[in-house]
Amino acid sequence: MLEQRYRWKNRQLREHVAVVEGKTSPTILLKNALYLNQAFRQWMRGNIWIYQDRIVYVGEELPARINDSCEVIDCTNEILVPGYIEPHAHPFQLYNPHSFAAYAAQTGTTTLINDNMALILHLKKTEAFSLLRELRSIPATMFWWSRFDAQSEILNEDEIFSHSNIKSWLEHDAVLQGGELTGWPKLLAGDDLMLHWIQEAKRMRKKIEGHFPGASEKTLAKMMLLGADCDHEAMTGQEVCNRLQQGFMVTLRHSSIRPDLPVLLDEIKKMGLGCYDRLMFTTDGSPATFYREGIIDRLIKMAIEKEIPLIDAYNMATINVARYYNIEHLHGSIATGRVANLNFLETKENPSPKSVLAKGKWVKRDHQLQDAFTPLPWSDYGLKPLTMDWNLSLDDLQYSMPFGIKMENSVITKPYSISIEVLTDELSSDHDECFFTLLDRNGKWRINTLVKGFANSLAGLASSFSSTGDIILIGKNKQDMLAAFNRMKELGGGIVMAEGGKIVTEMPLPLGGIMSDLSVEKLMEEEDQLLAELKKRGYPFLDPLYSLLFFSSTHLPYIRITQQGMYDVMNKTVLFPSIMR
Repeated sequence: MLEQRYRWKNRQLREHVAVVEGKTSPTILLKNALYLNQAFRQWMRGNIWIYQDRIVYVGEELPARINDSCEVIDCTNEILVPGYIEPHAHPFQLYNPHSFAAYAAQTGTTTLINDNMALILHLKKTEAFSLLRELRSIPATMFWWSRFDAQSEILNEDEIFSHSNIKSWLEHDAVLQGGELTGWPKLLAGDDLMLHWIQEAKRMRKKIEGHFPGASEKTLAKMMLLGADCDHEAMTGQEVCNRLQQGFMVTLRHSSIRPDLPVLLDEIKKMGLGCYDRLMFTTDGSPATFYREGIIDRLIKMAIEKEIPLIDAYNMATINVARYYNIEHLHGSIATGRVANLNFLETKENPSPKSVLAKGKWVKRDHQLQDAFTPLPWSDYGLKPLTMDWNLSLDDLQYSMPFGIKMENSVITKPYSISIEVLTDELSSDHDECFFTLLDRNGKWRINTLVKGFANSLAGLASSFSSTGDIILIGKNKQDMLAAFNRMKELGGGIVMAEGGKIVTEMPLPLGGIMSDLSVEKLMEEEDQLLAELKKRGYPFLDPLYSLLFFSSTHLPYIRITQQGMYDVMNKTVLFPSIMR
């Protein structure tokens, strides 16, 4: 389903040429700017003509025609670089694609290449594609991936990830790649349908994003042979070099649960890597609070501080990404024909912009935010408050499973034998074991166990934020778990904490129960409150939001709680099935 075959229509292209010919005035003229020219790998002076959303000329000439509506800016004291590109965004980490794009743009990240997981799991295809079309109108540029698996054991995977559905996503012109391949073990084990989708993506000249944590050189070689192009899971300098050796593009990650970039940069420098053309940056879908210091601009700054050559640091956030994804004719450089995404810097060493142009619109001007992003009618695209026409009772909170899950860190869980008394309505705060329930959002099934290591004095928490959009309940007190659930239900989805029958804190998620409609800045405040309350009650790790998100995610070891039941990731078996209510 192709929504827009060409970036500009023939009529618009003729208008762009007319500006160069002196028949039409530019809409913005940037005079005498010092800008990064990646073709020459130099900082150069020039005049930049912009017509609406496109750069129509870069060079020494000034336009022959300038009308009164043309904004002329003396850039003698300005430093310009291209808008930054985030190649691996998960724009559903409580924020939504629109709010994240608005926040990202003001930090200079004007192009996002986004995960489609939440869209393919929760929306009809027509709704999802309508949303993609609507998002074309915002100042930021949005591209997408097409997932090939659910990253969990869901009950209707064959329906959601059907051949026709995946084919439609791959054919969409806003989709640049297939993946990420969290289900790559199935591919290696002989899944020819996934291999066919990879082949289709390659036939369409689209990329395949890997997900290969800890992969050996031989595994990397096999995945390259099967069609993978890039991987973002390198955790050491040696792993970066192993991927480069096998022909991969490598994305250097710095996220809330893997803040690896400083170490990666140190180690690849120590190993003598002298060329950075096959490297990119990503923040890998971190929570809102992680972005207080910026997004891709923050990573460029880290690279500069690690004495990566200045132009290479900027290239890893711009032209390297554009070349890899075959969008260099539109993005990644300040040159004729490109989309007018430009960052205005105070110094070359500080990549956080004081002003930002995105598609020729001011997103930020002299450190002042501009009102460039208009709200979206979310309900038109199927993203409405969660409606649950069913009730939860104490009968649903019966725990008799012989083993539970033990948290090793924010996201890794192992099995453990339950030895405490669970036939009670309240667990002691002398230990860090809590009741844990995963509930179908439609109320059809449940699975009950215990989680060890999440908290030691959490009375009750309910969350509709999870990898599959199902409901998570955690707590020591069943009545408070019910209270949190009932309040979450009233909100139409969200994360709610209850204690002593009262609500301690809550985060409404009115967009399908999985996303907030708040700005990222306001969402940060709510996240701070939630994290503070969880810390008070003994949450010991870095990122509780990723803990909630990944309880069901089977791309991580060792045991997961999924729609099908308790799942052994290493042996690929359901240990205890979910129970119908």
